[in-house]
Amino acid sequence: MDKELRIIISGGGTGGHIFPAISIANAIKAKHPNAKILFVGALGRMEMHRVPAAGYEIKGLPICGFDRKHLLKNVAVLFKIWKSQYIAKKIVKQFKPMAAVGVGGYASGPTLNVCASKGIPCLIQEQNSYAGVTNKLLAKKASKICVAYDGMERFFPAEKIVKTGNPVRQNVLDNTMTKEEARKSFGLNPDKKTVLLVGGSLGARTVNESMKQHLDIVKNADVQFIWQTGKYYNEEMNQAVKAFGDIPNLKVLDFISDMGAAYKAADLVISRAGASSISEFCLIGKPVILVPSPNVAEDHQTKNAMALVNKDAAIYVKDADAPHELLHTALQTVGNDSKLASLSENIKALGLKNSADVIADEVVKLAWGE
Repeated sequence: MDKELRIIISGGGTGGHIFPAISIANAIKAKHPNAKILFVGALGRMEMHRVPAAGYEIKGLPICGFDRKHLLKNVAVLFKIWKSQYIAKKIVKQFKPMAAVGVGGYASGPTLNVCASKGIPCLIQEQNSYAGVTNKLLAKKASKICVAYDGMERFFPAEKIVKTGNPVRQNVLDNTMTKEEARKSFGLNPDKKTVLLVGGSLGARTVNESMKQHLDIVKNADVQFIWQTGKYYNEEMNQAVKAFGDIPNLKVLDFISDMGAAYKAADLVISRAGASSISEFCLIGKPVILVPSPNVAEDHQTKNAMALVNKDAAIYVKDADAPHELLHTALQTVGNDSKLASLSENIKALGLKNSADVIADEVVKLAWGE
């Protein structure tokens, strides 16, 4: 039967959509090595590079979102949506999928709409505690909806919901380094407490400014820092550090490929509140300060963060307050061993294991018509 299994996975735009999508694909392939899996993404977005790097074929659609500030530009957007629908029809006709998976992001709309119109069963995976626009629109056509948070029947039909958690990057879970070895791998003191700052794959202006404005505090702290700036801000932040002078307890990187090692090195993480990142923190029990991005649809990162904060499983710093509060809160927290221990215990209690496997099983059941 494996030879027949053909699955389309569609969506992307951010690492938060792409990493779960690849994890689901890997889980399907682990169970059914002969499965044919095709990704459909948005041209010009990061999935067009990340998916091939993971070993999968991807087709691109010229899709983009509506421009709410410049309404006249949406004439071009409407044309791109029509063209994407046309291309998606051709892709589906040629590939003949038995099931389709949507992970959110622009491309999943046209792809799953076409699949649903042809009677191909669809599964959508919603990573956030507040459902995205694309997934809300697709929910009526989906056979199954995999979620990571309680209370998602606010957005989706309850009978379609399966609580699976979010798939995470395997190297985060599989890392076997000791904390000391992980710190050494970043060129840091193996015995000194360490704070990791990550702003997502592209970076986070506020998190970066919170460091840039207080390099004197960073240098004088009895703590080490691993600072992932993101590619957009790396040059600017490196120039600021160079102008300040030598800071031996600071490691500045644009991107960290082995997040498992970075998490292992850290006693405390400072992060945006993307759903995939939160799922990783839950599974490894990592104390975290969350600085939700205010620049996301429906302010869903704040809702993600508060789902943890309300259970004493994370610390929340508002984006607007971060430049003058974040570093102080981090140093106060990392120096408090009992606080770190309680944060770790509480966040780990929220983790849902084997999410990719559970979702893969649901996809295969839909494909076989079970």
